[in-house]
Amino acid sequence: MYLVSETLGLLPKFAPASGMHLAKADEPILENYRDKLDRSTKYIPTWVKVAVALALGFGTMFGWRRIVITVGEKIGSKHLTYGQGACSDFVSMLTILGATGLGLPVSTTHVVSSGIAGAMTANGSGLQYRTIRNIALAWFLTLPTAAALSAFLFWLFNKIVQ
Repeated sequence: MYLVSETLGLLPKFAPASGMHLAKADEPILENYRDKLDRSTKYIPTWVKVAVALALGFGTMFGWRRIVITVGEKIGSKHLTYGQGACSDFVSMLTILGATGLGLPVSTTHVVSSGIAGAMTANGSGLQYRTIRNIALAWFLTLPTAAALSAFLFWLFNKIVQ
């Protein structure tokens, strides 16, 4: 449903370039259909938005120092220079913009960490492979851990509500 909605949103932009022509009478029908799909797939309750914002805010508020030290000092064998930081941020920006333009989900943390590792490698600064291993392990464990926690909480909340 989500992909159909996104495709319908892109039709007016890309249809003429591909040689496809939509009848004027079809445009409101497709827009109405897209609106109904969006109401079914893009609904996020306000309490969920607030809970996520608070979780991200508190996580950053209490964990910022560890994040800054890991990213700035522990990925490379030497401290991150201004030039390396600027290059990795620029590449991260381009990667995130490209992924967003293509509708691909990416983790900004993964992109930034990889950009820093690339800048360190290109500069010959070297990498601390123990830190890289720990970051990669965290990346691989995030998905199954989040899925398991989500399944458990869904089960728990279903038992409490019913």
